[in-house]
Amino acid sequence: MTSKTESAITLEPDLEDLVPSEVPFEASSGQSAGSPAAAASFPKVLRRRLDRFFVEQNISPKADRTMWVKIAAGLSVLVGSWVALYALNPGSWKFVALYLLSGLAQTFLLLNIAHDSNHNAISSVPSVNKLLNYVFDVCGINSYMWRILHHRGHHSCINLHGEDDALTGRGIFRFTPHEARAPFHRFQHIYALFFYAMFSLDYVFVRDFEAFFFPSHGYLKRTKHPAREYAILFAGKAFYLTYMLILPLVLLGKSPLLVAGSFLLVHLIVGLSVTLVFQTTHTIDSTYFPSDRSEFDNGVYHIFATTADYATTNPLVGWLVGGLNHHIVHHLCPFVCHTHYAPLTRIVRETAEEFGVPYRQHPTMTRAIKHHLILLKQLGNES
Repeated sequence: MTSKTESAITLEPDLEDLVPSEVPFEASSGQSAGSPAAAASFPKVLRRRLDRFFVEQNISPKADRTMWVKIAAGLSVLVGSWVALYALNPGSWKFVALYLLSGLAQTFLLLNIAHDSNHNAISSVPSVNKLLNYVFDVCGINSYMWRILHHRGHHSCINLHGEDDALTGRGIFRFTPHEARAPFHRFQHIYALFFYAMFSLDYVFVRDFEAFFFPSHGYLKRTKHPAREYAILFAGKAFYLTYMLILPLVLLGKSPLLVAGSFLLVHLIVGLSVTLVFQTTHTIDSTYFPSDRSEFDNGVYHIFATTADYATTNPLVGWLVGGLNHHIVHHLCPFVCHTHYAPLTRIVRETAEEFGVPYRQHPTMTRAIKHHLILLKQLGNES
């Protein structure tokens, strides 16, 4: 591997993932995949092929031209929609339309830019990723806490009950067979989409503060957060609520009902979109829910057992959801920019087939959503 490519891939993560992309797969031993030889070689062969892609193509694993275009487009639409609101001071329906456009831009930025920057996948210069990671704060979500929850509370413990933050159902949902079932869970596949739409509102007004001041996870209780992160938490929330709620009331003279209704509608769109993009990659009826980390001798097999792709041959879906439909590759190579995921997924699929390792995927996002709801129905009716 060239030094240029190696330096881009081998950035030291500040929170260890289940299989950090910077650490060669040879550092782990494999679980049985048909024979001891196959178990030992599959992770090594897969890593070698994934790394070789960048060498043979002579490209960096970080952002390419497509990614920079996406960054520019997303930020331009967000800023442009708000400039238009204040420059034109449109009537009610045009106000709602422009406000919703800003919400769509926020959804795009969260999935395409904020998520990649969180993984240091955009640039080999840490300050660039750090700057772009504040997109979370611009969208009302604390970037510092999201990073902790996403790395320590998900990438390091996929589908592990009590550890994976993505399985936190707040008592409303039963996302894993290892969680106690309540009688009302039998309806969870019916009310799921309604509560998913509240996801971003929960993050803006409750979850960030809860994680800082009333943590439930042990790793959060043991973490001493820097004072500046508390300041950024409150400053970020104040900035977001000011430009989203207060300024339209004060500067544009819009009615509180119109602004509040538009704000709610934006969050319904953001919450439902982001939640479905992520839930359909781990919590479906064909993925596995380990009882503990020791079930897999190698994190690679943990990823393949607990993760699924969808619509990987549809470039439009990949473009809109930040490549998160190529989710196995994302967990194998989290520090690689998502605009490289499509060809890497082909390598993953072909190598898995060669070694007899199950590769889970759905042809469309609609099918993935269906199988997520099937899982919710199963978990709601089974003890």
